[in-house]
Amino acid sequence: MLETAEVGHAISKASYARQVPRLRQALLNAQFDLSEAKRGPVLILVSGVEGGGRSETANRLTEWMDPRHIRVIAFGPRTAEESARPPQWRYWRALPPRGKIGIFMNAWYNDVVEALAGGNADARRAEFYFHKIRSVERMLSDEGVRILKFWMHLPDAALRRRMKEVTRRERKLKTLFHHDLRRAQLYMRHRDWWEALLRETSTSEAPWVVVEGTDARYRELTVGKILLDTLHDVSQRVPVRHERHGAPPAPPSVDSVKLVRDLDLKQRVPDDQYDKRLPKLQLKIANLTLRKRFRARSLILAFEGVDAAGKGGAIRRVTQALDARQYAIVPIAAPNEEERLHPYLWRFWRHVPAHGGITIFDRTWYGRVLVERVEKLANEQDWNRAYGEINQFEEDLIDGGAVIVKFWLQISKAEQYRRFKAREKTSFKRFKITPDDWRNRKQWDAYEHAVADMVERTSTEIAPWTLVEAEDKRYARIKILRTICDRLEEALDR
Repeated sequence: MLETAEVGHAISKASYARQVPRLRQALLNAQFDLSEAKRGPVLILVSGVEGGGRSETANRLTEWMDPRHIRVIAFGPRTAEESARPPQWRYWRALPPRGKIGIFMNAWYNDVVEALAGGNADARRAEFYFHKIRSVERMLSDEGVRILKFWMHLPDAALRRRMKEVTRRERKLKTLFHHDLRRAQLYMRHRDWWEALLRETSTSEAPWVVVEGTDARYRELTVGKILLDTLHDVSQRVPVRHERHGAPPAPPSVDSVKLVRDLDLKQRVPDDQYDKRLPKLQLKIANLTLRKRFRARSLILAFEGVDAAGKGGAIRRVTQALDARQYAIVPIAAPNEEERLHPYLWRFWRHVPAHGGITIFDRTWYGRVLVERVEKLANEQDWNRAYGEINQFEEDLIDGGAVIVKFWLQISKAEQYRRFKAREKTSFKRFKITPDDWRNRKQWDAYEHAVADMVERTSTEIAPWTLVEAEDKRYARIKILRTICDRLEEALDR
């Protein structure tokens, strides 16, 4: 779906002077309403041809509106910090919260430009980028982000004049305008490619609006009025939910439920073997994470499991093998106020480790398809679509160099009861048992089906689940350490 603003119009100076005060007042009021309602946010993506007025338009919007509630971010070449993480990391951490407006210059479309500049714009690569873009914009829209995309266009004659102007400046000021000239030349040489990008990434939830940039006054008023209509719509209406056509996801198969129920929880590791094997595995992990090849990778450990299954103890045995400067433990609880103002996965993207780093998640992004599903904190549509979003999230992490190892720790219902009662009687463990733990226990069967669903739909070839028989804590710790060693060796020896 491609929307095009009227082309060929020019606004007189007198008309512009009359319209701007009214538009600015209306924008300020709409911006205040958005902030008070804590809806949205509104994310404006500005892209287009060089010289089409992208920066000038963004500057004008910030001039007309309250700068405390609007932020412009220009994405240029990646910094060292950004290059050490997955490509999407810098976009996620810059997303505006609800009630705010963000203006991204190019954003993820900048990656397409760089691929084109590097000669990687074949049909297969193009479709890869288009699919990634559609996926992220659909997910943001489903999470309540209203996306406005403006493509600043110049007719051929105006673009040629712009190129001549940039060329003159290039000769006079050497390399100052080299970047502008290169972008303009790329556009002229690959017009068909850009038209395909607009066509393939203009969707119902995030359509492109093509705005002619020849006349600055026309361009600014057009963008301002469209933004005003969007702000009114977001502030006054219930967030739009885009229905996904097709059959609903199938329930978990009998085999996947049995996979969890039929785990052999009687497996044990004798004390003497445990004392020998534990330090050897810890030393191996330490050596693997100090290898030169690990500097170009990162390690993400995701721990989920039944309450009282021993996640904390297992995590401690992992960290005993690591340099404290190398890892971070991220305990996940109910989202705080700041996190609730952003898309669900935002708080996990924030903690993605840089190359050479390790992040250990005690509870994870799977909360949406576990506790939020069972406790009805998320509606069925949200937790059903979360499976696909999680798989895409993990694929993005792995594409950025991460090794993801996911553990589900399982104990029997009888063993959980025994551990709960023991915690109540132990003074330094009483904080580990809460009324929520007892309440969750009543939902044992519902959690069992949710876990079966989770494993079946998110255990992928690149990020498989490891089910850990945790009735014997020593056995569980050895299995976890051995699995981490195997996955790291496999990744580093490729």
